[in-house]
Amino acid sequence: MLFHRTTLAKPRRRLAATLSAAALGIGLLTACGSDSADKPKDDAPAAAAGGAFPVTVEHAFGSTEVTKAPKRVVTVGYTDDQAVLAFGIKPVGMVDQYPNPEGESPDINTQWPWVKDKWGDTRPEVIMKNGDPGPNYEKIAALRPDLIIAVYSEIDQAGYDKLSKIAPTVGRTKAEKEPFSAPWQDNAAHIAKALGKEDEGTEMVQGIQDKLDTAKKANPGFADQTAVVISWYKDSISPFTSTDVRGQLVTGAGFKYQTKIDDIADGGFSTELSPERIDLIDVDRIFVVNDKADTESLKKFELFANLPAVKNGKVSYLLDSEGPAVGAAMSQGTLPSLPYAIDELVKSAK
Repeated sequence: MLFHRTTLAKPRRRLAATLSAAALGIGLLTACGSDSADKPKDDAPAAAAGGAFPVTVEHAFGSTEVTKAPKRVVTVGYTDDQAVLAFGIKPVGMVDQYPNPEGESPDINTQWPWVKDKWGDTRPEVIMKNGDPGPNYEKIAALRPDLIIAVYSEIDQAGYDKLSKIAPTVGRTKAEKEPFSAPWQDNAAHIAKALGKEDEGTEMVQGIQDKLDTAKKANPGFADQTAVVISWYKDSISPFTSTDVRGQLVTGAGFKYQTKIDDIADGGFSTELSPERIDLIDVDRIFVVNDKADTESLKKFELFANLPAVKNGKVSYLLDSEGPAVGAAMSQGTLPSLPYAIDELVKSAK
């Protein structure tokens, strides 16, 4: 999922998490001082009961020991808040992944169909917006976290070191070579372990795999169709690779994927097609992840409109952040969002 798009942050969320000198400055150290008037109240959001502690989590920046069940968790990764929510823990700080419409409340990121009930009336502090150069370290420190999760994140070593001065911090998985490249299963298991919920995380991941297997078995006709997931981005068609979570959902449900996209993406999660390569999305089934305005622009693009799949009505238009927000559910690829995404994806293809 990695990060989208235009003004409403589509899964094209790769941000430059470069730390400025100011981000490493005195203000943060002041906010991190010992006992003060900002000390969290006794009624601070608490972790769900249970969990195996202490636990040591190895990650891309070393290892972190979590000695006891965290009560105040800040999530720095774009979708880490959802993974934490899956285990009954409400983060006190999170990333504003999809920019909230100006003047609207509550935050759209707490209102997705798959997380709304889990958040309830809780309104977490936004510690970074999609498009910011990095998180607000002073704001994070003021929240007095006892655990920071920075897994689905572009945080680098310098950022990790700064976060670690505030609270124990778990970075992205050790095997992840590029930010946002780890399979959703690995991210889910990684965060589950940090929360002392490793067994529960394994069960949740298996439950989603079982749901995909059920969908595949119930729709044998999918196996005869080659499919691709695309977006309309910067006035060009941007297909996602088979290894991206969107591609994984399509193949998991039984479709064959247009793997030639993987070759030209050269390790990325998506690529942008020049007009002469429109043939790469000349497949049996096309899934489009865009909001209304971009969808309408795509439909007016003659090369797309003339594809056989489009003419034959074999296109699933999945709204990204608007309406049912199926695209967001697919792109986020989290424990709460994936069951919803699978149901809607399969429904759209029938």
